[in-house]
Amino acid sequence: MTALDLPASVATQPRRTLSRRASFWTAAAVAGISLWTSAAPTTTYPLYASTWHLTPTATTAIFAVYPVVLVAFLLVFGQLSDYIGRRATMLYGVGALLAGVLLFAIAPSVGWVYAGRALMGAGVGLALTPATAAAVEFSARGKAAWASSITTAATAVGLAMATIVGGGLIEYAPAPLHLDFWVLLAVIAIVFFFVWQMPRHIKDANQAPWRPRAITVAKGIRGLYVASALAVTTAYAFGSVFLALGAEIVRDLVGTGNIFVIGLLLAIFSFATGVTAIVGRRFPASRLLPPGAILTLVDLALLELAATAHSLPLFVATTIVGGTAYGLLFSGGLGLINTHAPAHHRGGTIAAVYLVAYILQGAIALTLGLVATAAGLSTALLLGVTVIATLALLVIAAATIRAHSPKKA
Repeated sequence: MTALDLPASVATQPRRTLSRRASFWTAAAVAGISLWTSAAPTTTYPLYASTWHLTPTATTAIFAVYPVVLVAFLLVFGQLSDYIGRRATMLYGVGALLAGVLLFAIAPSVGWVYAGRALMGAGVGLALTPATAAAVEFSARGKAAWASSITTAATAVGLAMATIVGGGLIEYAPAPLHLDFWVLLAVIAIVFFFVWQMPRHIKDANQAPWRPRAITVAKGIRGLYVASALAVTTAYAFGSVFLALGAEIVRDLVGTGNIFVIGLLLAIFSFATGVTAIVGRRFPASRLLPPGAILTLVDLALLELAATAHSLPLFVATTIVGGTAYGLLFSGGLGLINTHAPAHHRGGTIAAVYLVAYILQGAIALTLGLVATAAGLSTALLLGVTVIATLALLVIAAATIRAHSPKKA
């Protein structure tokens, strides 16, 4: 530990670097652009489908390529930032995001989109874990819960920007398949510059060199890890319904074809997530999980009702309740693991949480697309509701078991 009681990766450097506070917000920005990039094609999916005559399976495959590649990078590089530092790993990740978004910006066919989506997965796989860990390490002492809330809010802002900026540019600006990606490319370049100015990693002389190895979780926090992973996975699984099928739900079941309106409706979900994360920081992370899971169950019923009734007001209510549930689960899940993970292994532990979440998110998104193609969107939604409800019940069970387990020093 340094004089600031920080890991070596955030130690004070002789060269001029960002302050601790600026580094904290830069790490949050990396988390934000990671989710902005991941969701950037959301409002473009209907255009891809109509322009290139894609089936729902092909459209959701564009989404699913991302978590598949992301999972592969988490498996191989999940602990990388614990060895070479948060800054260096984020630079690799943000660089991959730049390359992926560039391919989307110039894509003449769906093949380029698949390649760009793979690079996005690699970028988020490299950038999101160290950004989450760095936000904790650059926050004030004892403010891990605050860092988790800001990270959640930053990802919510990223998701909202993806749908609002993307929807507005697609509906009202020229080059609807490309312009929003050029805008995102400029934002990522700015964030890359600030990451470059963050403190460099100082290698611990006693630390072994990095090599690919399986992600492990310390024995003392495995119960917490299970609860955290279940919470984040449930949030991501529910979010995948909106990210992979949200635009189609609004267009086909609610009855609007305006891409900007679709983006605004989807952004309500993100707005509710961000507000919930900020308000929820006042409570212990473990207390956020049960209400988040219960609201998820309520919102699943609302989603099914909105789809059946073709009701726009009911869909808006669904996005508000769903965003609140997502904010409670994601912020609570991250808060649990951020507070208890050992500093020297924080990156690997967070990666293990994201690993489970993205594996199930990708599987659910691709399955929903296959079912939508074969049996229709309503059947796909019913399947998604069943799977996510099961996960929500598991979160309630895990939180209950943890609440009644003996407290350890």
